[in-house]
Amino acid sequence: MLPGLISFLADYPGMGVVPSRQAGLVLKGRFAFHARQQDGARPIEDNYHLRIDIPPGFPRDLPKVTELDLKIPRTAKHHVNWDGTLCLGSPLRILQKLARRATLNGFAEDCIVPYLYAASHRRIHGGELLFSELAHGRDGELADYVDLFSLKNSAQAKQVLLALGTKKRLANKLPCPCGCEKRLGRCVFNRKVAQFRRMASRSWFRSLDF
Repeated sequence: MLPGLISFLADYPGMGVVPSRQAGLVLKGRFAFHARQQDGARPIEDNYHLRIDIPPGFPRDLPKVTELDLKIPRTAKHHVNWDGTLCLGSPLRILQKLARRATLNGFAEDCIVPYLYAASHRRIHGGELLFSELAHGRDGELADYVDLFSLKNSAQAKQVLLALGTKKRLANKLPCPCGCEKRLGRCVFNRKVAQFRRMASRSWFRSLDF
């Protein structure tokens, strides 16, 4: 999503911890950012009133972000989920980013800022969201997994998710999702599966529910 984005986010002093009955941490307040793309486009500086719910299992359990002032219409076209949370990307894509930078700053810069940049760009310049080449919801997530695993179709991506949700010794006996007609344990594709297996538990992958 927005691979050419350069973002600058020193801090977000407008955000603060608010009381919550749920486990984890809840941040609420004004989230400001300054960002531009590498293509030389004029930078965008904007702010949004956000609520960020950070679960106790962070970073393996993903935060949820809600925009509170309705500057972003709550529609699938704007990649907003049914519960009002922002669709910042497919769960596995976000997990991969957090595996690289497992901090709140990393989540803010790598996941929140690109989405808000696209939302502000659309509000200022019109047109479609900059990352709307993927469908919203399950279909878009599955299409992203095809790209993430460098596969050819959604059936193969589902096979990878099945393997990730299965004990390693059993998963290695499954046909390799890459289509080579070998067992997963005998194919080099198993190295890629192993990288993702280290990011989360089997139950996490099963929760993707495809």
